[in-house]
Order: sequence, then C-alpha cells, then structure tokens
Amino acid sequence: MNSTRCLLLAILFSALLNGWSVSIAQAQSDACAEPIFRLQRETVYEERQVAAYRMVPETVCEERTISRKIPVWETQSRERRYTVTRPVRETRFREERTVVQRPVFETQLRDTSYNRVRNVLETSAREERYLVSRPVWETGEREQCYTVMRQVVETIQQDRRYTVMRPVVRYVTRYADRGCYVDQVAWVSTAPVHRGLKWLPASPVVNPTSGALQVQRPGLVWANVQASSPQHVVRKVWRPNLVAYQVPVTTYRPQQVVQQVPVQVCRQVPQQVTHKVPVRVCRIVQEQRVRRVPHTTCRQVIERVERKVPVQVCRMVQEERVRQIPVTVCRYVREERVEPYQVRVCHMVEKQETVNVSRTILRKVPVSYTYRVPRTILMRIPIEPPCCAAAASPDGPENDRLPSFSEETPVAAQPKQIALSGESAAS
Repeated sequence: MNSTRCLLLAILFSALLNGWSVSIAQAQSDACAEPIFRLQRETVYEERQVAAYRMVPETVCEERTISRKIPVWETQSRERRYTVTRPVRETRFREERTVVQRPVFETQLRDTSYNRVRNVLETSAREERYLVSRPVWETGEREQCYTVMRQVVETIQQDRRYTVMRPVVRYVTRYADRGCYVDQVAWVSTAPVHRGLKWLPASPVVNPTSGALQVQRPGLVWANVQASSPQHVVRKVWRPNLVAYQVPVTTYRPQQVVQQVPVQVCRQVPQQVTHKVPVRVCRIVQEQRVRRVPHTTCRQVIERVERKVPVQVCRMVQEERVRQIPVTVCRYVREERVEPYQVRVCHMVEKQETVNVSRTILRKVPVSYTYRVPRTILMRIPIEPPCCAAAASPDGPENDRLPSFSEETPVAAQPKQIALSGESAAS
C-alpha cells in the first residue's frame, strides 16, 4: 500500500515538474520545440524484514512412580495316581501225540540177466557197373552285346539358397522410476520403558518351526509397555512415478536369398557295342565201365548171460509217540500306583518403582529474516535534445549528439530521484 502511494506521488510530482519545465522553456524561447521522451521500465527491489518463530525440540526428563507385577515361583509337591496292567506268566504242560514213519531195511536177490549180441564178419566180391562222363572241348565264336556309359558335360543354371541376417529395428517399452521425495507425517512411538502384562486379542501368527499360519488365542502376555502416546514426525518418503518410454532395439532376422549359379553337370549316356568273342565249349560224353568191389557183411549172434544181484529194500513202519510240551500263558493283573512329583507355581506380586521418563517438547524461538520484493517504475528519458539547446551550445555542431544516461535532463532525473526517495521512505 505504501509503495503504491509513493509511486502515484512520484508520477504526479514528475508531471508537475515536466509542466513547469516546459513553461520555463517556452518563456525563454518561443521558437524552441518540446523535446521527445521515451518511457522505460526499471525494476527496483525493496528489502523487508519479517519476524517468525522456529520450533526447537527439547528433551525433558520426568520422574514417575509405576507399579508392576513380578512373578514369584514356588515349588509344591503333589501325588499322581494311575492304574497299570502288570503281566503274570504261568507255565503248563500238554501232551502231543504224533505218528512217525520208521524205516526197516531187508536184503533181496534181484535177477539182472541180460542178452549179449556178438557180430560175425563175412567177406565176398561183387560186380559193379557205373557210368563215367568224359569232357570233349570244341572252339567256336559268338556275338557279345554290352552297354557302355559315355560321359556328356552340360552347363545348367542351379538355384543356390543362402541365409543373410537383416537388421530389424523395433521399439520396446521400458519403465523408469522418476519419482521424488515427499514429506509424510508418521506416528513414532517412544522407546519401551518396562515389561508388563498386556492384553492381546486373537491374531494370526506364523509358527517359526513349521512355517504354518496359526491363530493365537487372546490373553495376557509379557510385552513392552509404552510410557507415552506416539508423536507426529515428518519424514521424507520416496513417491514412485513410473514413466514409460520407447527404446529402439535392433535385432537380426534371417532372410533366405535365391541366386542363379551356372553349374557343369556330367551326364552318363548309355551306348550299345557288339563284338565277336571266341568261346570254348565243353561237351560231356558218358561211357559205361565194370569193376569188382569186395564187401564185408556183418551178422549178429545173440547170447544169454545169467546174473543175480543182492538189493537192500527199505520198508516204512508207522509208530505212535507221545511227548510233553511246555506252554507259557500270560495273564494281566491291574494295579494302582502312586507317583510323587513337584510342580512350580507362579504368583504375581505387585512392586512399586520410580523411573525417569524422557519426553520431547517443542519450544518456539523467534527468528527474523529479510527478503526483497521487486517493484517496477516508469522513467522518461529524452531521445533527442531540443533545438534551442543545440543553438545555445558553445561548441556548435560538434556537440550535436544524443545525450547519454549521465547527461539526462533534470526533468527526467527528478522522477528517478523521487522514486528512490519513495523507496527509502517505504523501507
């Protein structure tokens, strides 16, 4: 609000000064023309101070009296009565009658007479007529026709197929994680102070031995008891942002190419050839011949040989035998036994303790900082000097040039000074 008011006052004051300077210039010379100005924007920074507070964490220790129950173990003697079954063994004898076969040996004479055959040889001669084949050779000629293979060379075009690898470009979609870290408020619990009994509801747990999922029964368990409620903590958490982009992938695919290649082929052409061959022919002529062949005739004569052999014969005779067999009988008798055993019993005893509890509090610390606010102002800068100023210059036409920034007229410089003074007043 102050900067806007100062800007309006500066513009109004610059307009009044411009009008006053114009009236003075017109009074001095009626022939002098009004100078040409251009408007230029300039940015000015204002410094401002702001008072704020910074949160500083501070740890405070407090003494608290807590009561907890501790277990006290006692040993008690008890008796366990149970019934057992005791085996009672008894030995008895029973008769067993068996029938056995007893061998009885007897000697007998067996007739083993047999017939013996004796060969008698007789020699005699007989006539034998047989045919003999005698070879007779004769020489003659005959025509022999056979086929020979003649080679014929020809040139043909043959297809040769081969495989070339052609590059193929395809685009594959890849995903990149272009996320960032964001602030997330989480609950942070304080460290456990002591251990005590805590009620836990029924919840599924994993058995560490078998790895199976089991349901834990509700009840009191020994667990860590927190002294205070959880607190808010701001943490940096990575927020994933999967962005898909295309990646060119070049692969080589096989492509079959067919090429015509001249090939020389040797072909076999059959050709029939005839020529005369001398041949010897063998003819078989049969002749009849007579010869005397001696032969031996064998005649068999049978003779009887008498023989008696003594033989032992086994005969089985049945006998009845009686024997005593011991038999063990097991009988079970029920008995009651008493077994003493010791049991450890746990009693909970309440105990008072004083502990130091650390608590974190936030304290406000005043902090002042300075920041700069940009502001834009308008300035009038003359483009060319008036004609009266050029005529009044002592140097003449040599000084006829545009004024630089340092040679600005007081009319244009006054708004800038006013703007700067307004800025200092606002600051």
